[in-house]
Order: sequence, then structure tokens, then C-alpha cells
Amino acid sequence: MVKAVIIFLLVGYLIGCIHGSKVAQFLSGVDLKKTGHGNAGASNATLSLGWKYGVLVALIDIGKGVAAIIGAHLYLADATNLTEVQVWLLTYIIAAGVILGHNFPFHMGFNGGKGTASIIGILLAVDWKIGLFALILFVILSFATNYLIVGVLEFYLVFCTATYLWIPGVGPTIIALLLFVIAIILHIENIERLIQGTEPKVTSAFKKKKKQVC
Repeated sequence: MVKAVIIFLLVGYLIGCIHGSKVAQFLSGVDLKKTGHGNAGASNATLSLGWKYGVLVALIDIGKGVAAIIGAHLYLADATNLTEVQVWLLTYIIAAGVILGHNFPFHMGFNGGKGTASIIGILLAVDWKIGLFALILFVILSFATNYLIVGVLEFYLVFCTATYLWIPGVGPTIIALLLFVIAIILHIENIERLIQGTEPKVTSAFKKKKKQVC
């Protein structure tokens, strides 16, 4: 089991290192690590390059979360020697690897994104109904408050709550909580700017796009 944990964590990490921001950089010529808030994620792509680039980065980063979980489920489907608790533990371990790879990719000096899009993909793959509910609520709250960070915190809360209520074993819940803690740490600046009223608003991405067109 220890060997399986290491392998799943490593595989998840390598999947997480596949960055949508690099595709955006190739197409736009803009390095997201050197513009906006210096974050290589969908939110900075949206605020710095416009919503189309934000969607592109989000789809890639969501996709790797989905792929990792579905891949783990398919591989573990034939693992008759594992209990349901062990299967879910390994599933959440590969999920943690994806987030760690996205946030701390070796090819970007261990300074990547903040994991929001990838956690969306992970929850959608774990349970698409809960994931879809959390995603819809994410969009509603982000636009209602005009701040992406509000939607981010909501999504992690749903992720942790759903894991605690419906996923067997204590391991997945611990992993979900640790990922939430990492997310909060990485979003401290956003939270501080939100409190100060200086956090970029969602609508600024659309205004930026209009200015570019003009």
C-alpha cells in the first residue's frame, strides 16, 4: 500500500504539472507569471488576458483533474485486493498530487497556480452532480459578489463537506482539508485585497477585453 501511495502521488503530481497557462503563453506571448498578480491560473488569465484565455486555461486545468480521477477509477476497478476505503484513499492521493503539481510544478521553479480549476475537475470526476452544483454556485457567487475568490472559497467548502459526508474513510477528508488549507495560504493576498477592497473584480476582465478590441 505504501508503494501504491507513492506511485499515485507521483503520477498525480506529473499530471498536475501540465499547465494551461503555458498554452495561453504560447498563443498570446504573455507569461502569466510576469503579468497581473503573477499567478499561472485561470483567474489571472481571465483578469490579465480576457475571459477567452481564462476559459482556455480553466478547461485544460479542469481536464487534468478529471483525467486523473477517471484514470485512477479505471485502474483501481480491477484491484480486488483493495477495500473501498483504500480505493478512495488512493483516489484522493492522486487528486492531491494533481493539486500539488499544479501549484508547485518543478518546471516553473515550484511556483505555479493555485489549484482552483484542477479541484473543480477533481470534484466533477468524483461526483459530477455535486461537482456541477458546486460549479454553478461558484459562478453565481463570483458574479454576484464580483470577486472570483468568493467562488473559490465556496468550492473548497463544498469539496470538503461532500468528502466528509459521502466518501468512506477518514483519509480523504484529511486530504481535502489539507488542500483547503493550502488554497487559503495561496490565496492570502487575494483575501487581504478583498478585505481592503482592492481585489480585481470579475467584470474587469470583460472591460479589459473591450478596451483591447477598441
